Amino acid sequence: MDARAIQQLLFKKIKEQLPEHLSLADELSGLLGLSADSVYRRIRGEKPVDLDELQKICRHYQLSLDGLLQLNSEAVLFQAPGVGNGNIPFARHMEGMLAQFRYFNSFKKREIFYLCKDTPFWYFFLFPAMACFKTFFWMRTINNEPELQQQKFSLETFPAEECRKTGWLLLEEHSKIEATELWNLESIHSSINQVAYYRDAGIFRERKDLLAVVDDFIQMLDHLQMQAERGITFMPGDSHLKPHTSLQFYVNELILGNNTVLLKLDDQQMSMITYSVFNYISTRDERFTAKAFGTFNTLLSRSTLISRSGEKERIRFFNTLRDKVNELRH
Repeated sequence: MDARAIQQLLFKKIKEQLPEHLSLADELSGLLGLSADSVYRRIRGEKPVDLDELQKICRHYQLSLDGLLQLNSEAVLFQAPGVGNGNIPFARHMEGMLAQFRYFNSFKKREIFYLCKDTPFWYFFLFPAMACFKTFFWMRTINNEPELQQQKFSLETFPAEECRKTGWLLLEEHSKIEATELWNLESIHSSINQVAYYRDAGIFRERKDLLAVVDDFIQMLDHLQMQAERGITFMPGDSHLKPHTSLQFYVNELILGNNTVLLKLDDQQMSMITYSVFNYISTRDERFTAKAFGTFNTLLSRSTLISRSGEKERIRFFNTLRDKVNELRH
């Protein structure tokens, strides 16, 4: 492949990343500080892109030169939001996730596929007591935020209003995306263990706080079961007349993978993998994403679909989860 063809391929890949309403020329003009005419000459391959411009483009759009030049390399370029900013406040992490979902919804066609080693992050914000507890846990125990280290959890003193509001907005954005989720009986275990640890370590200020979190945990499972029964995602209190997006809910009781989010956005694909509990890395590398989708589809073929159909399996699955959560009361 000659240099002109590679340059045209570069701009083709960037175009695929952009929602339909955004102009490639306008985006590049702002990024590179060039006139529209200069940008069009580069897009058509009439003017070579220099190394400084190439660096800006690849950094901004998270493009791998290995993949672009079709080198025989196993290197994959990932984006890791916030990795260079030290220990960012959890509220900022939430805002970053919300911005990501709004970006996803800027595409005309969008689908999300979740391999759930743990319960998807956003569902914890369906109900207030669970939202407050998970926010407190992530801030105190995982993010190690100093102001919470000597505090006990109390719904009265820790309403987590900012994160709850952002979490609700995140849920609303998620409900606009067609979803396929692959669960396991272990998908709620980490959250059960977190509640049990705080209970046994005396970090709940009062027993009523523990019971409120357990009640909301059960309500969350009830809501997820209703979503699976109806085969759609929706918000608590939504009217049946409101347009909703489809949900395919699968259960695999044998294989427990890692938390992986895969996306189809118009004609492109994207992979996101969680690390350090609630952080994530993402890539559009075609080789990596193709392999991730292949593994996900293989797991689906060995799983049971319990959305809409599969009533017996659906009831059994969620009853088993509720039994596990109810043990936290003792």
